[in-house]
Amino acid sequence: MTDKTEMLHPAATTLASEVRAGKLSRREFLSRATALGLTAPAAYALLGLEAPAQAQEAKTGGILRVGMEVKAQKDPRTADWPHIANVYRGWLEYLVQYNPDGSFEGRLLESWEANEDATQYTLKVRPGVTWNNGEAFTADDVVRMFTRWTDGSVDGNAMASRFMGLVDEGTKSLRDGAVVKVDDMTVQLVMSVSDVAVIANLADYPAAVLHSSYVDGSDPSANPIGTGPYLPREVAVGQRAILARNADHTWWGGTVPLDEIHYIDFGTDPAAMVALAGSDEIDCNYETNGEFIDVLDGLGWNKLEAVTASTIVMRMNSANGDLYKDKAIRQAIQKAVDPAVVLELGYNGLGTTAENHHACPVHPEYAEIPKQTIDPAGLKPALEAAGMLDTEFELISLDDGWEAASTDAVAAQLRDAGANIKRTVMPGSTFWNDWQKYPFSSTTWNHRPLAVQNMSLAYTSTGSWNETGMANAEFDAAMTQALSLADADARREVMVTLQTILQDEGYIIQPFWRSLYRHARDGVNIDMHPSFEHHHYKWSLA
Repeated sequence: MTDKTEMLHPAATTLASEVRAGKLSRREFLSRATALGLTAPAAYALLGLEAPAQAQEAKTGGILRVGMEVKAQKDPRTADWPHIANVYRGWLEYLVQYNPDGSFEGRLLESWEANEDATQYTLKVRPGVTWNNGEAFTADDVVRMFTRWTDGSVDGNAMASRFMGLVDEGTKSLRDGAVVKVDDMTVQLVMSVSDVAVIANLADYPAAVLHSSYVDGSDPSANPIGTGPYLPREVAVGQRAILARNADHTWWGGTVPLDEIHYIDFGTDPAAMVALAGSDEIDCNYETNGEFIDVLDGLGWNKLEAVTASTIVMRMNSANGDLYKDKAIRQAIQKAVDPAVVLELGYNGLGTTAENHHACPVHPEYAEIPKQTIDPAGLKPALEAAGMLDTEFELISLDDGWEAASTDAVAAQLRDAGANIKRTVMPGSTFWNDWQKYPFSSTTWNHRPLAVQNMSLAYTSTGSWNETGMANAEFDAAMTQALSLADADARREVMVTLQTILQDEGYIIQPFWRSLYRHARDGVNIDMHPSFEHHHYKWSLA
């Protein structure tokens, strides 16, 4: 039974019944029930199950060395890569945390409640949290963060398009009355439209919570006031980042096990990471892929896996490339590529094929739509009809191993189908400067709990990370409708429209969904998070 003091959202018992009837997976249930305000233990109890046992008290002490690229720190709301967030997670925390089992857990929020149609959320601040300068964390900090997140005037603000129900369309900023401080420990969100993704978006990596003294646009490590248990001792881009336990701060979560966490940068070549592992210079890594999985297995390291909706997208940009304004050309390019070939050549078959619409079967609202027909023979006639048979199409990618290999597999198929393809491979230091502007390039996309999260970020006309230039009024309207539907079955009906439009527009070649792996030597207690999140307070050394 659930705790009698815990309020049940009206949908919770229905969702539990669907699990028992085999209509809903346990993971989907946990995501949906906890997003509505149920705690994970209460959600498990609704299924008649015990929540997973908490880890035994870990040994305190030690330094953990992690092989990971160290990227430049930036204003969290403009962060565009998990590596950035994994460093500032040492001292900056989140209102909500997304867990590997699919559940959402309150961190700086103790709890939350959503009304039946997801137009009102009541957020309860966790008591006893302090900033590392001694100030109390209160509802004022929460209100201030929503003001920052909804500021559409900030270039690159990845949060701006995630809370449209709180935004004044005229000013592109927080709407009057949208975020209300009820008391020092309670905040109420009053949405102008229903939005089922609010809690999921609060858990995403650009949503780190900053102190009132933070200077917009600055490096947060320069003045690291936060609520978390660590402090940045060093952040050297391209070299290393060191997080050290903050002995002068009483963290609300207790004493974290590790004294220090060292991030060691090895560049983008996985072979360099393996060399570090072989020479005992790291204890674990950020990610292992391709042939290097077997190599690290052979070193005797432990392999950790997560099945995810992480993916790579080769996208055409009609806003920055005249070559891709013609829908017929985009469609012909898209259909000339066999996703199964890209999965095998680019990612060693370690995943499942996708369908060019960025919705994954692991998402609760995924809809089955008719399969596309792969048609490489159709590309050359389409190019001839447009007078583009001799046109050179440049396909750009990062020089990272599997990303370059996957993009190579796409380029090879397009050449075989009759296109004149130029391949350009860039180091990360160059690629990420203009990643949203290239006319035709590949980018990776993280796993997110709901399909509508990535789709709204990437393909709506107001999406913060729209790298295709797509602006389809029917798609935008359907997305607004989908975000208003708390019931995933009802949302799935709208997903048919969203998935079909995105596939038909032809902007993306989205070939596969990735299984994610990382390795650690014996004695390292970590996990593989489906969104690459590093929850430092859980880590320890045996």
